[in-house]
Amino acid sequence: MPRTDQLRNIRTTRTRTVLISGAGVAGPALAFWLNRYGFAVTVVERASGLRAGGYPIDVRGTALEVVRKMGILPRLREAHIDLRRLTFLDADGSEVASVSPHTLTGGVAGQDLEVRRGDLTSALHTAVRDDVEFLFNDAIDTLDRSGHGVDVTFHGGSRRTYDLVFGADGLHSRTRELLFGPEEQFHRYLGYCFAGFTLPNTFGLSRETVMWNAPGRAAALYAVGDTDDVHALLNFAHPEPPSDAFRNPEAQRDLVAAVFADAGWEVPGMLAALRDADDLFFDGVSQIRMPRWSSGRVALLGDAAYAPSFLTGQGSSLALVGAYMLAGSLSDRDHAAGFAAYEHHTRAFVTLNQDQVGEGDATLFPTTARALEHRNHMLRNLGTVPPAEGRPAHSALTLPEFAPRT
Repeated sequence: MPRTDQLRNIRTTRTRTVLISGAGVAGPALAFWLNRYGFAVTVVERASGLRAGGYPIDVRGTALEVVRKMGILPRLREAHIDLRRLTFLDADGSEVASVSPHTLTGGVAGQDLEVRRGDLTSALHTAVRDDVEFLFNDAIDTLDRSGHGVDVTFHGGSRRTYDLVFGADGLHSRTRELLFGPEEQFHRYLGYCFAGFTLPNTFGLSRETVMWNAPGRAAALYAVGDTDDVHALLNFAHPEPPSDAFRNPEAQRDLVAAVFADAGWEVPGMLAALRDADDLFFDGVSQIRMPRWSSGRVALLGDAAYAPSFLTGQGSSLALVGAYMLAGSLSDRDHAAGFAAYEHHTRAFVTLNQDQVGEGDATLFPTTARALEHRNHMLRNLGTVPPAEGRPAHSALTLPEFAPRT
């Protein structure tokens, strides 16, 4: 059949139905673009609703063009945190250096965005909620791909059939596990663990981060504005993933407390707050590297397919760009050709950003005294003027134009 006839059949026979697992960043962004191209979209999310607040995330480079095209850039500009200072402390609490955050992140002052994660997910949800079905407090239980579509059984017991299914359900993706098998095949552990939580801002901090370092350990307080709370981060080197702790919050607290037991500065108070924190988030610092992102009628995006780790600061940006490229690649193709185009045109950009680990970012968390002194020397000699241009990897993909479905 000629390609023009294939396209005509895609566009005129019936509306294609899709299910997206995950209502974080990648899922609603994909829902926005698929809806624009004429798909009937359902988003399923395990949580009972959108997660408010959350740690700050960056939107840079190519991803800025995506949110501009979505019409949500003005709202995100209003939510911009505008972090103004990053201060590093030595093990004894003395100041090493105070620098502009952009000199380290590779961002562009006045252009790139830093917003609370909840502000981004809320903006995305608002952009699609009137056109897309959301199923909260539910999740995919099984996928059956033996027929002409994908038969989905949900945890809640209901069953539906979709033309396509997408996994946008994060680093520990259930969709990826159902599709490709255990996470260990694709998980690249980078040798660190971290605990994040909030605590009262009794430190007088505003729009700044203060980071304490000792070899193999870092403690940071992050004030996103003139607020009553600050975000705390405790990051530490750990040669092997502490598998026993990942699903046990008390084991997580015990592990972090043991690692930082003799630490100075504000760390003892942070450990006390950690014991009572009701928003603790603990995980290993890792990436997902996969040889392919789709199989049959199911595809992955965002952290589920190519988590870059927080060391790159590019997780949300890759999710936004990936959603745009995946939906656009399906706008005038069947799923097989669309998934192939998505990977062909997006993978180099993803890999380039994942490879930023080891080119400066990880040196913020030195594991030896010698490496720490080297990093401190670098910080003392950094200029205070932000770079005129961002890190090339952030803008390495020029977005193609995809025609809306008619």
